[in-house]
Amino acid sequence: MTYQKQKKIVKLSDLIIPKYHANFNDTMHTHQIYTSGRAGTKSSRGALRAVKRIVTPKPGSVVIMRKFHNKLKKTVFAECKRAINRLGIPKNKFKITVSPMQITYLPTGNTIYFTGNDSIDDTKGMIDEDRPIVLVELDELTEFFDKGDGEDELQNIEATFIRGNDEEFVMEYYFNPPKNPKAPVMEWLNKMILREDCIRIHTDYRDVPESWLGKKLIASAKILEKLDEKMYKWLWLGLCIGIDELIYYMFNEDIHIKECSKEDYKNMKEINIGVDYGQMNATTYEAFAIDYKEICVRGIDEYYYSGRDTGKQKSPSDYAKDFKYFKEKLEEETGLKVTYVFIDPSAKGLQEEIRRICPEVIVKDAKNDVALGISRVQKMLSFQRLFISPKQKHLKEEMYMYGYDPDLLDKGKEVPIKQNDHCEDATRYLVMGIWKFIKLLLPMIGDDKDD
Repeated sequence: MTYQKQKKIVKLSDLIIPKYHANFNDTMHTHQIYTSGRAGTKSSRGALRAVKRIVTPKPGSVVIMRKFHNKLKKTVFAECKRAINRLGIPKNKFKITVSPMQITYLPTGNTIYFTGNDSIDDTKGMIDEDRPIVLVELDELTEFFDKGDGEDELQNIEATFIRGNDEEFVMEYYFNPPKNPKAPVMEWLNKMILREDCIRIHTDYRDVPESWLGKKLIASAKILEKLDEKMYKWLWLGLCIGIDELIYYMFNEDIHIKECSKEDYKNMKEINIGVDYGQMNATTYEAFAIDYKEICVRGIDEYYYSGRDTGKQKSPSDYAKDFKYFKEKLEEETGLKVTYVFIDPSAKGLQEEIRRICPEVIVKDAKNDVALGISRVQKMLSFQRLFISPKQKHLKEEMYMYGYDPDLLDKGKEVPIKQNDHCEDATRYLVMGIWKFIKLLLPMIGDDKDD
């Protein structure tokens, strides 16, 4: 299939990698599973497939779905608009709206509907007897398993759209495989590929022409391959590498512990602190700063107090006073100001006390997505972009003890044991809080959850 763009012919085969050529128009397999590592181009493949289908004269519309609505606009919707441009089709041939989120090709009336599956009402209004749904694309499929009903939910989605559709109907599933081969989405995949009506195509950046990716992206992959081959295989090759019971298995004391000198402080602009609060459990403050010369995040110091260990519990006002003393000590020693504090969202009393006693500090609720936070800390450690100070002795100790529940790992669930995690939680809060800045320190890895 070709399109004419300003007297230039655009070949579809020039826009998708060779691994996708043979099956791009496949309607024989009702279920098609597309997996990849980073930069495997499956997202652009899905967008081109959807746009190409609605410009086909034959009546038929497309549904592109994620588990939740709030990710659609910046991901699949944006990718489809990009696909229109890449195909060279004039935009005035389309009606593109955000509310409702749809792209209609005016000459045919065929439409791409974008939706989440947050509630049973989400797919109402998409059934058109004149233009049946012939293609359903499910993006970020792991979300349907991790935060939904998994296989049951997928079967309900299929049943919703396949009714009365005897000639042409395809379900396409897109996701990056998780680390754990026993994760529910992988158990589902292993069952699906045994079906005659199912195919699976897996790609990674090595299947993509170098000119498409650029030398910097390929260099980034090679850097990680040298630093942490296991992480490389998961992140870039899309392989299930298994889950170590030790969460930060890549931590190496000889590499990741660095002391800051007065000269190092000159490369930093501010200090930010992650706070984990406990009543009988430990309360800890982990202070870090971005080193713009060395292009990394450096640990500065640590506060740690355990009411369980001492037999005496402190009140939120006591901890706020300790915070003020810790802050002032840091500022005096480094010449830097403490700017942001990211606090355990359940510790409202401590938040208010710190705001009252340190009004110059910006106090924020920590983002408490545990799995995403752990993944980001792992990347920082693997790329050697996160270092801790010798003063952060409790954090160092937890690095060797913080682990997943082995029984739940066997069931495909990655749940940290709630032990030896106070400093780790504070560090995770810090990394999540300043991620929009520190992700720029990492090589090109891509992450649609970064915003």
